[in-house]
Amino acid sequence: MENKATVLVTGGSGFIASYCIIALLNNGYKVRATLRSLKKVDLVKQMLQEGGILSFNDLSFAEADLQDKASWVKAIEGCQYVIHVASPTPHTDAKTEDDFVIPARNGVLFVLRAAKNAGVKRVVLTSAFGAVGFGTVKTTPYTEEDWTVLNDTVYPYQRSKTISEKAAWDFISNDGKGMELAVVNPTGVLGPILSDDFSHSIQNIKQMLNGDMKVLPKLISGYVDVRDVADLHYKAMTMPQASGQRFIAVSGEGLSLLDIAKALRQHLGAKAAHVPTKELPNWFIKLLSLFIPKLKAVAPYLGMVKRASSEKAVRQLGWKPRTTDEAIAATANSLLKFGIVNQQAKR
Repeated sequence: MENKATVLVTGGSGFIASYCIIALLNNGYKVRATLRSLKKVDLVKQMLQEGGILSFNDLSFAEADLQDKASWVKAIEGCQYVIHVASPTPHTDAKTEDDFVIPARNGVLFVLRAAKNAGVKRVVLTSAFGAVGFGTVKTTPYTEEDWTVLNDTVYPYQRSKTISEKAAWDFISNDGKGMELAVVNPTGVLGPILSDDFSHSIQNIKQMLNGDMKVLPKLISGYVDVRDVADLHYKAMTMPQASGQRFIAVSGEGLSLLDIAKALRQHLGAKAAHVPTKELPNWFIKLLSLFIPKLKAVAPYLGMVKRASSEKAVRQLGWKPRTTDEAIAATANSLLKFGIVNQQAKR
């Protein structure tokens, strides 16, 4: 039998990671997925089955933690590639800046060092648009040449993605010579969920459908379907021209939350009865943010248009993302399918 290359995918129970595993298995690779606890193995298998995987013959699991350097040595042994997705996300238990930054940065360096020692050919790092387009204002679209400027307007999640990605590039330049690195920088990630573990961008759609979000702040950003994020990771791992490059994952123009709300009503009809129809003025949200802690993270970005370009991924790798309209519809339908949206009337 042909020897299949083995790919380590970190954070295997996560939204993006699970779709990366699906893409790799469908393309004939062996996958070793890391989990903080092997108690999640059955959950991950259920998610993968939901995503169309019928056989787990080429899938194995390893226990590893972003804070535990030694765990990565064993996890990476025998792997030819690594897709490093695991990182603290905005809806984790992280409370302070250090809760985001230290695990993200340490995790990247632990994984890269272990990968280098194991003779891994290429690592693909899941960074974020948070490492590209914050701390600055641009009227033209952000590209891979842009980096977030770490000033007082940048919140811990974006800060952690910026610091950890820069640490990765520094490692490759200094200690990782001979090993290749490619980076994927997704914008807001939408798409069909596989369980109740999904991206923070989907929380907005859930809240709209539930009626928990009564009115909409004026926030405009880019979005992309998780299936296309996984495809871009796969291309970044396998295509020679991806080595040493960053790739922004975004589909089309930026959308406001009002745009998303309109799309939900268009696709779901009566099932979108609780979706809000009005935007609140920026000044009113800023006033509310003085009293509502969750709005403090939103206030600095009100009215900003964070446009991003995926031209590089399209041109260099032949990447073809779905439309945001398709991503929004798939997201909403999957939330309904899993019963995560409460369709009872809200009063």
